[in-house]
Order: sequence, then C-alpha cells, then structure tokens
Amino acid sequence: MASAELQGKYQKLAQEYSKLRAQNQVLKKGVVDEQASSAALKEQLKMKDQSLRKLQQEMDSLTFRNLQLARRVELLQEELALSEPRGKKNKKSGDASSQLSQEQKSVFDEDLQKKIEENERLHIQFFEADEQHRHVEAELRGRLATLEAEAAQHQAVVDGLTRRYMDTIERLQSDKARLEVKSQTLEKEAKECRLRTEECQLQLKNLHEDLSGRLEDSLSVISEKVPFNDTKYSQYNALNVPLHNRRHQLKMRDLAGQALALVQDLVTALLNFHTYTEQRTQIFPVDSAIDAVSPLNQKFSRHLHENASYVRPLEEGMLQVFESVTENTVTVLETTVKLKTFSEHLTSYMCFLRKILPYQLKSLEEECESPLCTPALTARNLELSQDMRKMTAVLEKLRTYVALLALPSTEPDGLLQTNYSSILTHVGAALHGFHDVMKDISKRYSQKAALEHELPTATQKLVTTNDCILSSLVALTSAAGKMASFFSNNVGYLTASLSYGPRAASGFTSPRAAECMLRYKQKAAAYVQAVRKPLVESVPYAEALANRRVLLSSTESREGLAQQVQQSLEKISKLEQEKEHWMLEAQLAKVKLERGTQRLADTLRSGGQQEGAAPGPGAPAHAHAEPAQQSASVVGMVTRTSDGEVPDAESREDLIKNHYMARIAELTSQLQVADSKSVHFYAECRALSKRLALAERSKDSLTEEMRLASQSVSRLQDELTTTKRSYEDQLSMMSDHLCSMNETLSRQREEIDTLKLCSRGNSKKNKSR
Repeated sequence: MASAELQGKYQKLAQEYSKLRAQNQVLKKGVVDEQASSAALKEQLKMKDQSLRKLQQEMDSLTFRNLQLARRVELLQEELALSEPRGKKNKKSGDASSQLSQEQKSVFDEDLQKKIEENERLHIQFFEADEQHRHVEAELRGRLATLEAEAAQHQAVVDGLTRRYMDTIERLQSDKARLEVKSQTLEKEAKECRLRTEECQLQLKNLHEDLSGRLEDSLSVISEKVPFNDTKYSQYNALNVPLHNRRHQLKMRDLAGQALALVQDLVTALLNFHTYTEQRTQIFPVDSAIDAVSPLNQKFSRHLHENASYVRPLEEGMLQVFESVTENTVTVLETTVKLKTFSEHLTSYMCFLRKILPYQLKSLEEECESPLCTPALTARNLELSQDMRKMTAVLEKLRTYVALLALPSTEPDGLLQTNYSSILTHVGAALHGFHDVMKDISKRYSQKAALEHELPTATQKLVTTNDCILSSLVALTSAAGKMASFFSNNVGYLTASLSYGPRAASGFTSPRAAECMLRYKQKAAAYVQAVRKPLVESVPYAEALANRRVLLSSTESREGLAQQVQQSLEKISKLEQEKEHWMLEAQLAKVKLERGTQRLADTLRSGGQQEGAAPGPGAPAHAHAEPAQQSASVVGMVTRTSDGEVPDAESREDLIKNHYMARIAELTSQLQVADSKSVHFYAECRALSKRLALAERSKDSLTEEMRLASQSVSRLQDELTTTKRSYEDQLSMMSDHLCSMNETLSRQREEIDTLKLCSRGNSKKNKSR
C-alpha cells in the first residue's frame, strides 16, 4: 500500500516536473528571442547614433563654413563701403582701377551667390536631417518604451517563475524528506517482512510436516476404511444428507411464523377494505335505500362480494408453508413445495384484482360525473384511480417474483441458483413499492372523505363507511410497511441460508433430489434411533489395573493354558473325526433297519397275496416285479437279489459315495464362497491401489504447491529487493534532478540579472541622450 502511494506521488511529481520543464523551455525560447531582438535594436541604435554623429559633424562643418562665409561677406561689404567714397573722390584717377574693382566685384558677387546657394542647400539638408533625426528619435523612444514594458512583463514573469521554482524546490525538498522517512519506514517494514517470511517459512515447514503426517494417516485410513469414492459425481452428491442445523431450522420456522402473522394481518385488512368498499357502492353516489343503484355499481358490488373466496386462500397457503417448515426438515427453495400453492392463491387474487379494477375506475368516473361532485373531489378521484392502477401493477410484480421463487420446488430448470439473491432483492423492492402506494392511497382517500363529509347530502352512513374504509386502509398500510421492513431485515439471512444443503455439492439439482434427500434423512434418523442402545457396564479402572497385573505376572500359567488349548483343539478334532465316523455308522444302521423293515413288509404282503388269489401262469413274475419296484422306490438304491451278502456291500458303497458327494458339494459351495470373497477382496485391493495412486498424485500436487509457494516467497523477496533498489534509484534520480533544477535556476537568475543590467544601461544611455 505504501509503495503504491509512493509510486502515485512519484508519478505526480514527474508530471509536474515535465510541465515545469515545458514551461521552462518556452520561457528560454522567449528570453532568447528577446535577447536577439534587443541585440538587433542595439545595433540599430548604434547605427543611428553613428549617422546622427555624422550629421552633427556635417552640421558643425556647415555652420563653421557659414560663419566663415558670413565673415567674408562682411569683410567684402566693408571693403566695398570703403572703396565707394574713394572712388567718388578719385573718379578721375583712373579707369583701370575702377574696371579692376568692377571685375573683382562681379567675381565676389558670383562667389557670394554660390555661397548663398550652397548655404541654402545646406540649410535645407540640415532641416531635413533634423526632421529625420527627430522622427527616428521619436520612433526609437516609442520602441524603447515598448521594450521597457515588455522587459517589465518579462521580469514579472521571471519573478513569478522564480517564485514558482522556489516553491517547487521547497515542495520537492519536503517531498524528498518525506520520501526519505518513508524509505526508512519501508526498510523497517522490509526487515519485518523478512522476519515474517522466515517465520512463515518455519510455519510452512511445520505445516508441511503436519500435513504430510496427516496425509499418511488419511491414506492409511482411506486404504483401510474407505471402499470407494462416493463424492465423484455432483448430481449424486445432491442426495447426501446435510448436517442437521437445528438453529437454522428454528430460525426459519420463526421467520415463517412471523410471515404467517403478517399475511394474516394483510388478509384481514384486504377483507375489510373490499367489504367496506362494497358497502360504499350501495350508499354513494346513490343510496340503494332511496333509489336504484347503477348497473355498473351493481356488478362491482357483486364482484366485491366474492372477495373472501380469493383473499382467504392466501392465509391458508401461508399456513401450509408454515406447517411444512419443521425442525426435522431442510428448508430451502427446493424443499418448500407448499410455496407453489401460495403462489397459485396469489395469482387467483391478482386475477380478482384485475377483474374489479375496470369497475372501480368506472365507479370513480361515475362519482366524478355526479352533480354533487366538486372540482377538488374530482381531482382526488382521478388521483385515487391512478393510485389503484399503481397498486395493481405493484401486486402483479410481487406475484411474478413469488411465482419465480416457487419454481425451484417444481421445475428445477425454471430458475438458476445464481438469480435467487436478485429475486429476493426484487421482492423486497416490490414490498416497499406496495407500502408507498398504500400510503398514497390512504392519503388520497382521507382527503376524499374529508371533501365528501363537507357535502350537504352526506349521510351518517356514508361518514361511518368512509371511516371504516380509512381504518382498513391504515391497517393495510401498516401491514404492508411491516412486511417490507420484515423482508428488508431478513433478506440477508434468507440469501445466506439458500446455500444450506448437502456437503460436497453445489446444491440441490432438482426437487426430486431434495425429496430423496429428505427420505434418506428420515431413514438415517430412524436407523440411529434403532441402533441407539444403553452403554454396557464397564469394569472399574482399579479392578482392570489389578487384573492386568495378575495377567502380566502369570506368564507360566498363560503358556500352560496355551498348551491346554492346543491339546483341547487336538482332542476336539479327533472327536469330530469320531463323530463323523459314528454318524456314518448310524446312517448305515438306519439304512439296514429300513431295509429289514421293508423286507418284512414285503414278505408279509407277498404271503397275503398268495393266500387271497389263485396262482396263474404270470402271477409269480408279477408278484416278483412289484415288490422290487416298491423297494426301489422306498430305499432308492437297494435292489432285490437272491444273494443276501451282495446288497449290504453295495448299499454301504452307495452310502459312502453319497456322503462324499455331499462333502464335495459342500466343499464346492465353500470354494465358490471363497472365490467370490477373493474376487471381492481383489476388487477392493484394486480400488485401494487406485486410491493409493490418487493419494500419491495428491501428495505430488501438494509438494508441487509447496514448491510453488516457496518459489512465490522467494519471488516476493526478490520483488522486495528490486522495489527497494528502484526506490533508491528513484531517490537518487530525484536528488540529481533537484541539483540540475538548482543549476538551471542559478543560470536563469544570472541571465535575468545580466538582462536587468543591460536594460538599465540602455535606459540610462537613452535618458542621457
């Protein structure tokens, strides 16, 4: 968690650093551009200064030249003024001097004229140069002012950036300090994690030893006790009898009892509401005692009269659901078969509501069309009709959800187990919606009743009926609120109790499986009750210890007893052999006795026949054959012969043969039983070998899981070390970055200071000029 927070803060710092770096690049570019523009302006100013100095030098030279010319003109004018009186006095002195002076004068005039023109041209150039200088100076002053303003703006920006950089540096330093503290805490946590890892490794080792011991015990138990695996198929696991949770069943029965009480209150309120509504149709807008009621209200009253046949079954269905929830059952949706009956009763009641809804709306419209109905009462009737539609829609939604909850007990594929919790949530929402609608209906009906009581034609019967309807609506609202709050408080427990079922199974696959499970549960309970016997009285502990000492001390007597037992066994075997011998003798004697009696009977019978009949030619043969057949039928194996000794030997052999045949048959049957037992034992050994192979596979999988766990522990340790190194690298990078930022800030400060000095020097030069 701490590493994630550090990573997030580091990313934020990196983003801010990238933003500041981009802004710094933009500012660097602006500063470079301004430096270039200031350098260009400096060059232009330098060139203008040079041209201005040249013009000033030319102007100075022209002024000096003009002064010289002016002096020369003055001198010439003075000479002219001195030469004129001399000429007047000496006109006659000579024409040569006058002519010479005339020529000099003309020369001077031409020279003067040229100087005047040159002076005029120079004045014009000076004026133009002065005007051009003034224009350039004004332009340069304007550009200087703009540059100073821009320099001031740049200075403000630089100051702001400096402050921001300083704040950023301070923040980064504080973050660095905080990160150092966190790195120290992380190092401590890493040490603690290392210690915990070692402890976990020790615990894992101990646990592995414990589990290996338990695995060996389990394998031994499985090999000795478990004949086959009965949890392989999930559809058969649904038939397993779950653990008996008496607290769960008592809680479910308590909840069913509370639901039954709430449904009884709701049924009572609905019966009162429909009954009083039927009475109201006979009173308002037309009293049946005064005038005939409209056909619409007659049909409405007839339908409302049948309300008990639709409302009473709701209570009976909920009573059946309550009676089906007992202490000895398993209460889930698949076993709650009686919920289907309640759903069918609720569906029939919804059909009744849909049947009476048009009549109720038409009855309200008929009340609105009555001349006694005021506009306010009409508005209340319209609102009440809208609320009645909402109530029917909400109850229809509730019926749909109850029908969905009843599907698992009849149709297993009708509703998935993953949708149970959402259906229960929707049932709670529908109950809250029903409570809200009933509050609105109660509010609207109270306003409607108040307006009807103010009518001049309102009778005491109407007032009483309205009060009864209001009381039934209040009771209905209270019952709906109690049901909504009850369901909201217990929806969590109901959702959690849906997972109650057979162990090693995802739940009941079908209602038939749930029914079979309940039968198995009853059989198991009956079996446990049958095998429950009182405890046999045991030997006291002190007496058992004394007997044990006696038995331990009498080793010689044990050996003697063992010899006696061996002798007794030998005697028993000899006695059994003698018993078999005497049994054979007894059988032979019995056969002899039977043969003697048969012979005596035959002789007596033959003597009687000789006396009673005359002898004929075929009579002796017939008399001889008939006794032979009778003796064969009686004895079965003895034949009449004239020899007296041969039949005894043959009968003895036949008896011995029969005895050994019986012994062979008995041994054959014993051999077959032993063969079947050996086959059964072979199958058991094969199953146990398979289970042993499965147990070895599970052992291999457990060892593989343990190896993976150790690898994950080592990987986590490597990740911890790499994370620690990465944090250290990040901290070093942040410190390097802070150093580079400090260097860049120092360079920028130096550049700003140089620009300030340059701008101040330029402003001083401009002011001095």
